[in-house]
Amino acid sequence: MSFHDVEIDALTGGPANLAQYRGKAVLVVNVASRCGLTPQYTALEKIHEQYAPRGFTVLGVPCNQFMGQEPGTAEEIADFCSATYGVTFPMTEKTDVNGAQRHPLYTALVPTPDAEGHTGDIRWNFEKFLVAPDGTITARFSPQTEPDAPEVTAAIEAALPA
Repeated sequence: MSFHDVEIDALTGGPANLAQYRGKAVLVVNVASRCGLTPQYTALEKIHEQYAPRGFTVLGVPCNQFMGQEPGTAEEIADFCSATYGVTFPMTEKTDVNGAQRHPLYTALVPTPDAEGHTGDIRWNFEKFLVAPDGTITARFSPQTEPDAPEVTAAIEAALPA
């Protein structure tokens, strides 16, 4: 199944419609509001704004599987992200990224290795996957890798539509 064919709902309800990202580069990030890495929202919003005019988006995927660090309702998550970090990029429904209830989106993402060769389960909040305009998964970045780190921005630049 292609990234663009995965069905997932938006945080605000209704389908997120990943097909709308055909022809765009997408950075998929499992996010949490009460994590030590939550300040990465600032850099995620920055790169979203910087590259959006060139066919790019960040897609936030809230997840509560890591020490219960995303306990809120959809409305609470949306309010927190908007009020605290000025987030404008799209977000999906709260989703399991590991285990028996792993969402099909993450089933498609996790075989991709990161720079150290890690594949499989998501290790923590803010793990990042870069999806090319054709739907292929081209890169994976560890949770500690900042969204605006040189290796991430270089991968985004290489994945932007021509």
